[in-house]
Amino acid sequence: MIGTNGVTLRFGKRTLFEDVNIKFTKGNCYGIIGANGAGKSTFLKILSGEIEPSEGEVYMSQNERLGILRQNHYEYDEVKVIDTVIRGNSKLYEIMKEKEAIYSKEDFSEEDGIKAGELEAEFEALNGWMAESDAAQLLSGLGIEVELHEKYVKELTGPQKVKVLLAQALFGNPDVLLLDEPTNNLDIAAIEWLEEFLINFENTVIVVSHDRYFLNKVCTHIVDIDYNKIKLYVGNYDFWYESSQLALKQMRESNKKKEEKIKELEEFIRRFSANASKSKQATSRKKTLEKIQLDEIVPSTRRYPFIEFKPENESGKEILEVDNISYNKDGEQLLKNISFKVLKGDKIALLGENGLAKTALFDIIMGKIRQDKGKITFGKTIVPSYLPQDNEEFFKSDKSIVDWIAEAYNINDETIIRSFLGRMLFSGEESLKKVNVLSGGEKARCMMARIMLEKPNFILLDEPTNHLDLESITALNNGLIKSTAEMIFVSHDHQFIQTIANRIIVLTENGIIDKRMTYDEYLEQQKLGK
Repeated sequence: MIGTNGVTLRFGKRTLFEDVNIKFTKGNCYGIIGANGAGKSTFLKILSGEIEPSEGEVYMSQNERLGILRQNHYEYDEVKVIDTVIRGNSKLYEIMKEKEAIYSKEDFSEEDGIKAGELEAEFEALNGWMAESDAAQLLSGLGIEVELHEKYVKELTGPQKVKVLLAQALFGNPDVLLLDEPTNNLDIAAIEWLEEFLINFENTVIVVSHDRYFLNKVCTHIVDIDYNKIKLYVGNYDFWYESSQLALKQMRESNKKKEEKIKELEEFIRRFSANASKSKQATSRKKTLEKIQLDEIVPSTRRYPFIEFKPENESGKEILEVDNISYNKDGEQLLKNISFKVLKGDKIALLGENGLAKTALFDIIMGKIRQDKGKITFGKTIVPSYLPQDNEEFFKSDKSIVDWIAEAYNINDETIIRSFLGRMLFSGEESLKKVNVLSGGEKARCMMARIMLEKPNFILLDEPTNHLDLESITALNNGLIKSTAEMIFVSHDHQFIQTIANRIIVLTENGIIDKRMTYDEYLEQQKLGK
């Protein structure tokens, strides 16, 4: 168990949250939600002891252990993969190293023997004999092959490092598990494995995530950071969302009734306060009126951008033909004999274990790199637009967002640009920010703004939900559902894929799997071995 007593955090004059009193109990999974900048990751750091609150305290049951998903992907570069995972239980790892040092002594003394016996007892109490096999099982579950377990972390790819750090957090059955965006950079199989692990985990889990499907699947409670407060709700994300909307609706309806009552009382007082026979009633109603208070409906810190992909011209029958494409990079075959046609009305989710292969296919389609063989053919009416996963090349300028948009689209009317950017949550001074200092989420919204202005009838999106908060993901999700543009997109967000895609294409080592169906239907077929 872990909890907070009167926790408040201030940065200068700004209060992030105040007087937080929450108890997190065993057997539950708590999803922390809130707008970007609300303090989700910061609150996790307070719970872990990395940040001290301005006021209040964090308490935890005696002798309980925290498991924390580390964000520094280079911290263990010089450590073997299996050892990195075992380090998740620092006490066990220290005992293992101390034992190793004693047994390697040439002049093993009686004192060393006593110490070794004490260490062996502690080692056994911590289930040390199973440490390597438990660590290996976690790694394998997350998709890290056995041949990588003895390699150094620096020899792994970025996504593989994320899996190793996640295995480290999960190792040794921690009493409290703190996870900040654990599904980032995980493939679909690893996310499914993690979901099952957390569902069956018997201790306490506290997780920050932008993945709505993940939150719905694993969470028993939602911790909402809003209005500078942190409130606890029972249920998963969808239950919280429906409940919060209902509560807001009820508050508005209650206020409406109170407003009607106030008008009625005011009218009576106005009419009869000078009437001697009615003065007592008027006075009574005046006292009643003074007691009526409208519930304050505070605007949420959550803001939803307006995202609409409306083609200037509808596409014709011919959209795109990918004909026998192959591509090698640095000796690795990323694409081999890839052929498919995009048809009218297609919204295609592009899946596959190799992220580089999916990005390479998008870059080939858009002419950014050249294939080794094969041909790409667009229909004559097609106006394509591309949202790349890596967008840094677009943000090297020191121009303001307004000037950045104006230059790209030759729009001279700043009022039009500011109005458009306001709908993308860049209002007032925010629209004058330099593009080279924007956050990941702000850059993603700028890229979507560009695509909306291009008015394409065919869109490619490579991991479009990266860096976005839940509100922007919801707006993007809805925008793509409503759009009449054909599209191919890459995502690891289950709900995003399920609600948008009507066709699934999977890149494999020897070509593609092409299924005209929803994502859930495809997954069901996979389970049945079809």
